[in-house]
Amino acid sequence: MIRLSRFTDYAVLMLAELARDEAARASAADLATRTNLAEPTVAKILKILNRAGLVVSTRGATGGYMIARPAHAMTVADIITAVEGPVAITACADGHDDDCSLSGICAMNGRWGEVNAAVRGALESVTLADMMNKKSAVRAGVPAQQQVME
Repeated sequence: MIRLSRFTDYAVLMLAELARDEAARASAADLATRTNLAEPTVAKILKILNRAGLVVSTRGATGGYMIARPAHAMTVADIITAVEGPVAITACADGHDDDCSLSGICAMNGRWGEVNAAVRGALESVTLADMMNKKSAVRAGVPAQQQVME
Protein backbone atom coordinates (compact mmCIF):
# COMPACT_ATOMS: atom_id res chain seq x y z
CA MET A 1 0.00 0.00 0.00
CA ILE A 2 1.21 3.47 -0.81
CA ARG A 3 0.61 5.71 2.18
CA LEU A 4 1.77 9.19 3.01
CA SER A 5 2.89 10.11 6.50
CA ARG A 6 0.74 12.11 8.91
CA PHE A 7 3.25 14.93 8.54
CA THR A 8 2.29 15.24 4.87
CA ASP A 9 -1.40 15.26 5.73
CA TYR A 10 -0.77 17.88 8.41
CA ALA A 11 1.38 19.94 6.02
CA VAL A 12 -1.51 20.14 3.53
CA LEU A 13 -3.86 21.20 6.34
CA MET A 14 -1.42 23.85 7.60
CA LEU A 15 -0.70 25.23 4.13
CA ALA A 16 -4.42 25.43 3.41
CA GLU A 17 -4.89 27.40 6.62
CA LEU A 18 -2.07 29.80 5.67
CA ALA A 19 -3.49 30.13 2.14
CA ARG A 20 -6.84 31.40 3.44
CA ASP A 21 -5.14 34.76 4.01
CA GLU A 22 -1.94 34.83 1.97
CA ALA A 23 -0.87 38.23 3.30
CA ALA A 24 -1.21 37.37 7.00
CA ARG A 25 1.51 35.90 9.17
CA ALA A 26 0.78 33.13 11.65
CA SER A 27 2.91 31.89 14.51
CA ALA A 28 3.36 28.18 15.13
CA ALA A 29 1.15 28.53 18.23
CA ASP A 30 -1.58 30.31 16.27
CA LEU A 31 -1.46 27.74 13.49
CA ALA A 32 -1.57 24.91 16.04
CA THR A 33 -4.73 26.39 17.54
CA ARG A 34 -6.36 26.93 14.13
CA THR A 35 -5.60 23.37 12.96
CA ASN A 36 -6.04 21.53 16.28
CA LEU A 37 -2.53 20.09 15.97
CA ALA A 38 0.13 19.94 18.67
CA GLU A 39 2.40 22.99 18.62
CA PRO A 40 5.68 20.99 18.56
CA THR A 41 4.40 19.07 15.52
CA VAL A 42 3.37 22.30 13.79
CA ALA A 43 6.76 23.88 14.51
CA LYS A 44 8.61 20.87 13.11
CA ILE A 45 6.52 20.79 9.92
CA LEU A 46 6.89 24.56 9.45
CA LYS A 47 10.68 24.15 9.53
CA ILE A 48 10.45 21.46 6.85
CA LEU A 49 8.15 23.61 4.69
CA ASN A 50 10.40 26.64 5.18
CA ARG A 51 13.49 24.69 4.02
CA ALA A 52 11.54 23.56 0.96
CA GLY A 53 10.48 27.12 0.14
CA LEU A 54 6.76 26.50 0.60
CA VAL A 55 6.48 28.94 3.51
CA VAL A 56 8.44 32.06 4.39
CA SER A 57 9.34 32.87 7.98
CA THR A 58 9.84 36.30 9.50
CA ARG A 59 11.39 36.77 12.93
CA GLY A 60 10.39 39.31 15.53
CA ALA A 61 7.34 40.52 17.40
CA THR A 62 5.29 40.81 14.21
CA GLY A 63 6.89 37.74 12.64
CA GLY A 64 5.46 34.40 11.76
CA TYR A 65 4.93 32.20 8.75
CA MET A 66 3.30 32.99 5.42
CA ILE A 67 2.62 30.77 2.44
CA ALA A 68 5.35 31.35 -0.16
CA ARG A 69 3.11 31.28 -3.22
CA PRO A 70 -0.62 31.17 -3.98
CA ALA A 71 -2.51 27.93 -3.40
CA HIS A 72 -3.21 27.56 -7.13
CA ALA A 73 0.56 27.57 -7.79
CA MET A 74 1.43 24.86 -5.24
CA THR A 75 0.82 21.22 -6.14
CA VAL A 76 0.27 18.20 -3.97
CA ALA A 77 3.49 16.84 -5.50
CA ASP A 78 5.35 19.92 -4.20
CA ILE A 79 4.08 19.28 -0.69
CA ILE A 80 4.77 15.54 -0.73
CA THR A 81 8.28 16.11 -2.05
CA ALA A 82 8.95 18.69 0.67
CA VAL A 83 7.89 16.39 3.49
CA GLU A 84 8.54 12.86 2.19
CA GLY A 85 11.21 13.36 -0.45
CA PRO A 86 10.91 12.62 -4.18
CA VAL A 87 7.87 10.65 -5.33
CA ALA A 88 9.14 7.15 -6.12
CA ILE A 89 7.16 3.92 -6.19
CA THR A 90 10.28 1.72 -6.07
CA ALA A 91 14.04 2.19 -5.82
CA CYS A 92 14.14 1.53 -9.58
CA ALA A 93 11.83 4.50 -10.18
CA ASP A 94 13.92 6.96 -8.19
CA GLY A 95 17.15 6.16 -10.01
CA HIS A 96 18.65 4.14 -7.17
CA ASP A 97 18.35 0.75 -8.84
CA ASP A 98 21.92 0.08 -7.74
CA ASP A 99 20.30 -0.81 -4.39
CA CYS A 100 18.70 -3.85 -6.03
CA SER A 101 20.72 -7.00 -6.55
CA LEU A 102 18.40 -8.03 -9.41
CA SER A 103 18.57 -4.83 -11.46
CA GLY A 104 20.75 -6.41 -14.15
CA ILE A 105 18.37 -9.31 -14.83
CA CYS A 106 14.97 -7.93 -13.78
CA ALA A 107 12.23 -8.26 -16.41
CA MET A 108 10.57 -5.12 -14.98
CA ASN A 109 13.75 -3.04 -15.06
CA GLY A 110 12.88 0.41 -16.37
CA ARG A 111 9.13 -0.11 -16.42
CA TRP A 112 8.48 1.23 -12.92
CA GLY A 113 9.63 4.61 -14.18
CA GLU A 114 6.51 4.84 -16.35
CA VAL A 115 4.26 4.05 -13.40
CA ASN A 116 6.13 6.52 -11.24
CA ALA A 117 5.76 9.22 -13.91
CA ALA A 118 2.00 8.61 -14.07
CA VAL A 119 1.64 8.86 -10.28
CA ARG A 120 3.79 11.98 -10.19
CA GLY A 121 1.76 13.51 -13.04
CA ALA A 122 -1.47 12.89 -11.14
CA LEU A 123 -0.03 14.53 -8.01
CA GLU A 124 1.25 17.49 -10.04
CA SER A 125 -2.21 18.01 -11.55
CA VAL A 126 -3.81 18.68 -8.15
CA THR A 127 -3.12 22.03 -6.51
CA LEU A 128 -3.51 23.12 -2.92
CA ALA A 129 -6.40 25.29 -4.16
CA ASP A 130 -8.09 22.14 -5.52
CA MET A 131 -7.69 20.48 -2.13
CA MET A 132 -9.23 23.51 -0.43
CA ASN A 133 -12.22 23.67 -2.77
CA LYS A 134 -14.98 21.53 -1.25
CA LYS A 135 -16.98 21.76 -4.47
CA SER A 136 -14.11 20.37 -6.50
CA ALA A 137 -14.25 16.66 -7.18
CA VAL A 138 -10.57 16.15 -7.84
CA ARG A 139 -9.90 13.20 -10.11
CA ALA A 140 -6.37 11.89 -10.49
CA GLY A 141 -4.78 12.77 -13.78
CA VAL A 142 -7.46 15.28 -14.82
CA PRO A 143 -6.31 18.91 -14.59
CA ALA A 144 -8.51 21.14 -12.45
CA GLN A 145 -9.25 23.41 -15.43
CA GLN A 146 -10.63 20.48 -17.41
CA GLN A 147 -12.77 19.33 -14.48
CA VAL A 148 -14.44 22.74 -14.34
CA MET A 149 -15.28 22.53 -18.03
CA GLU A 150 -16.83 19.06 -17.81
